[in-house]
Amino acid sequence: MQRRRFLGLAAAATTLGLTAALSGCGTLGGGGDVTLSLVAADYDLTGGDSTKKYWDGLVAAFEAKNPGVRVQVRIESWNDVDRVVAELVKAGKAPDLAQIGAYADYAAADQLYAADQLLSIPVQANFLGPLVDAGEYEHTQYGMPFVASTRLLFFNQELFDKAGVEAAPTTWDELAEAAEKLKRKGVRYPFALPLGAEEAQAETMMWLLSGGGGYLDGMGHYKIDSDANIRTFTWLRDNLVAKGLTGPVAPAKLDRKAAFAAFARGEVGMLNGHPSLMQEAAKKGVKVGKIALPSADGRPRATMGVADWIMGFKQNGHRKEIGAFLDFVFSDGNVLKFAGDNDLLPATVTASEAMRSDPAHADLREFLEALPDSQLPPVGKTSWAQVSGTVKKDIGKAVAPGAQPAEILGRIGRQATAAESAE
Repeated sequence: MQRRRFLGLAAAATTLGLTAALSGCGTLGGGGDVTLSLVAADYDLTGGDSTKKYWDGLVAAFEAKNPGVRVQVRIESWNDVDRVVAELVKAGKAPDLAQIGAYADYAAADQLYAADQLLSIPVQANFLGPLVDAGEYEHTQYGMPFVASTRLLFFNQELFDKAGVEAAPTTWDELAEAAEKLKRKGVRYPFALPLGAEEAQAETMMWLLSGGGGYLDGMGHYKIDSDANIRTFTWLRDNLVAKGLTGPVAPAKLDRKAAFAAFARGEVGMLNGHPSLMQEAAKKGVKVGKIALPSADGRPRATMGVADWIMGFKQNGHRKEIGAFLDFVFSDGNVLKFAGDNDLLPATVTASEAMRSDPAHADLREFLEALPDSQLPPVGKTSWAQVSGTVKKDIGKAVAPGAQPAEILGRIGRQATAAESAE
């Protein structure tokens, strides 16, 4: 069904011509200069300034076409960006735009413009179907997908060869066996398991899905302490962490950025990776293998899809200027540049098709193909920001030596249910 919607949106977008409806010079700013503020997340895995350079270039091009509007961009790390925006909003100083990880709580508080209040029709029609669904709160789209990704198991082919691992694992038992062989060859992180505060909610969801569970039950309610989820974390505790196969840093203390950096240095045998890691690993000479995430029993499971969101706040009343800027942000050239520079997936139909047909991005095709059928976190729930924060803070404890996963997951699950009931 999602793939049919994908194709339907592609046809609609093509029919509409996909011409960004930028307002002409002199029509923005209400007769005077307007300065838009944007808080955006940092995507540079190396601590560099590539994200800043992207926004600097985009803003300069936009301002040249729209002299009445200036845009000030503030870049924050993924560790801090959601908190920074929440603090600004709470203080009555909401930015005009935020490019962050969640939108629903702001939509529920009536603090956001709906997408159709901001975007031209061709631009709004051009988003990928599953991402539109995930960006809706009470059947109205508020979250506009900025960039997307799916997940695969990454492995270091050279380390596999040295350790005598002949085939990439398709089951958890095969994964543990490969990790044992890597450990015997002195690999620092046989399997890197980043359950630290940076991105633990994503690592958790990947494992829950591959174990036949997830954050939600069949009725769309949180069920974090389901039997399947408890089995998953018990397996991680007993078969990876307790056997010293996750490296010298406890999973609860290992952030994704550190794990990815270690992979790019050739210190990691395997990890759950997303597309942007390929570029950094290739720069360091790591030969990367990729395969669907192993499951408990080897049967195919839905992979996790992720979208990062951009949204427009009402507080400052700059609807027309925000809309013009977003139309520009979502033009194919800008979407493809950011996605291509960071080895991520475009959130729009036309940019996705362009990337799929470009030989320069052949290594992203597996991720692109997985996106239409992927499962996204429950970002449309207003409780998700709170629940994901709890997961980030506590889930790493579930795999610690001597921990009781049922206890930890039960506590997180009760807090999630309470947060959901308050929606």
